[in-house]
Amino acid sequence: MTGLLIAGTTSDAGKSLVTAGICRWLARRGVRVAPFKAQNMSNNSMVCADGAEIGRAQWLQARAARVEPEAAMNPVLLKPGSDRRSHVIALGKPFGTLEAGEYATGRSGLARIAFDAFAGLSARFDVVVCEGAGSPAEINLRAGDYVNLGLARRFSLPVLVVGDIDRGGVLASMFGTLALLSPEDQALVAGWVVNKFRGDVGLLRPGLDSLEKMTGRPVLGVLPWLDRVWIDSEDALAAAGWRREARDGARGLHVAVVRFPRASNATDVDALAAEPGVTVSLTADPDAVAAADLVVLPGSRATVDDLRWLRERGLAGAVVARAAAGRPVLGICGGYQMLAESIEDDVESGAGRVEGLDLLPTHVTFAGEKVLGRPSGSWRGHRVDAYEIHHGTAGPADVESFLDGHRVGAVWGTTWHGALENDGFRRAWLTEIAGQAGVPWSPVPGAPGFAELREEMLERLADAVESELDTGKLLALLDSGAPDGLPFVPPGAP
Repeated sequence: MTGLLIAGTTSDAGKSLVTAGICRWLARRGVRVAPFKAQNMSNNSMVCADGAEIGRAQWLQARAARVEPEAAMNPVLLKPGSDRRSHVIALGKPFGTLEAGEYATGRSGLARIAFDAFAGLSARFDVVVCEGAGSPAEINLRAGDYVNLGLARRFSLPVLVVGDIDRGGVLASMFGTLALLSPEDQALVAGWVVNKFRGDVGLLRPGLDSLEKMTGRPVLGVLPWLDRVWIDSEDALAAAGWRREARDGARGLHVAVVRFPRASNATDVDALAAEPGVTVSLTADPDAVAAADLVVLPGSRATVDDLRWLRERGLAGAVVARAAAGRPVLGICGGYQMLAESIEDDVESGAGRVEGLDLLPTHVTFAGEKVLGRPSGSWRGHRVDAYEIHHGTAGPADVESFLDGHRVGAVWGTTWHGALENDGFRRAWLTEIAGQAGVPWSPVPGAPGFAELREEMLERLADAVESELDTGKLLALLDSGAPDGLPFVPPGAP
């Protein structure tokens, strides 16, 4: 066995989900498997045990594979700081910046890093399941590609293309993806997987049969729409898809998460969204911020710029009014920094001294060296394990501490990501928040914990792979690669 590339007709077609499902399915069979994504563009990241920063999706896929996450699984991570510039993380550490104009031509060094990382994983694992990025048919970027067909060609990897039928047009997008590729690239595209199907597969079968006939590639299966299954998001800010209504008609707890343009590690709110009776919404509406029981300012990759946006949209005034009324506000990392009296930033934005929202009596200073860590602590007797990724550091304040941050009345702030995934802490803290908000919410006795829900999700993904995909053909691809003689579909790349 060697490897496999999971490509997609579009972003968010289900590549991350299918990769995680295949990793868990192989791990259950006793195969030593590792996930890999040569380059990820995401502001949602995670800190590994050795201090390396990788994309959140690859961290979760490593959990699916039952192996320790490491930098080689996502050797290049691009974190957008603006529409034209991304901060580069290479092998888990800061590596500089990449301008938009350099994207197609300035990546040869990054490609070498990625290829070396894949080769290292291949030497240590039986199978490496690779996730592509965007679409392999982005022919404007093909010359410098090392994530999709560039990776597949370099290591002779068979490619499965996933299409999201819930978006519509899945058959056309699959055929068009293949038809835009060069003959050499097409020779590695070995099959199709339809994702997020709802209804009678029999109605879809004639279309699948035609696709197989026209492309000469088999459809390995149709994965159903799986309710309450999520993958830690990469290029979208989205709560995990959980919506659990309050029991017995009781009023639930409503949480509004501010949708920053450069939100970072917004996966922090997934654990809130998974709690029974808690509803999480994403918003840029001041009225929604005013009406919610709890408002969360999540992390940001551009703290000063997103603070300016907060003011321009009228959201800052709504947050300040909540605090004055004693209504709960939580700031995490960049969101916490915005709650300070002032921010001194000569590093991320170069803006110098900027006034914060003045809701917590602290001052934030940005340093050139990024803080990456896996801290732990406690809050009112509840253990909290977390991770931190930040340049800005808040100074001390003579107020109540909250994890590594501060609390004044109903305003809470911390740089710790992932703290809300700790079940005991989350439920105790939400109980206090419900009291501040005047909402009769309380934890549901016996409700599963967040880690348990995540593990259940991974098992459901593996079950779907085993029951809905042709695993015999999948194993054949892993053993022998793409079959010889796959037909060319014109017109091919220009």
